[in-house]
Amino acid sequence: MGPRLRDPMTFGTATTLILAGLLVYSAWLTSIVFSASNGHRPLLIAAAAFFPVGVVHGVGLWCGGW
Repeated sequence: MGPRLRDPMTFGTATTLILAGLLVYSAWLTSIVFSASNGHRPLLIAAAAFFPVGVVHGVGLWCGGW
């Protein structure tokens, strides 16, 4: 193990991880709210049960893909 693996996390790395986590959570939440408000029950169940489905659907909604 090199010394790089023992160094503390830098501010830039922590900021990037936090922003990525917020982006993923926001996409998932967008999918849940959209599916619930438009009556798409199968998609709501899939997005709630399988996190990546909700994230992909949420990002697709943001980009206007569907």
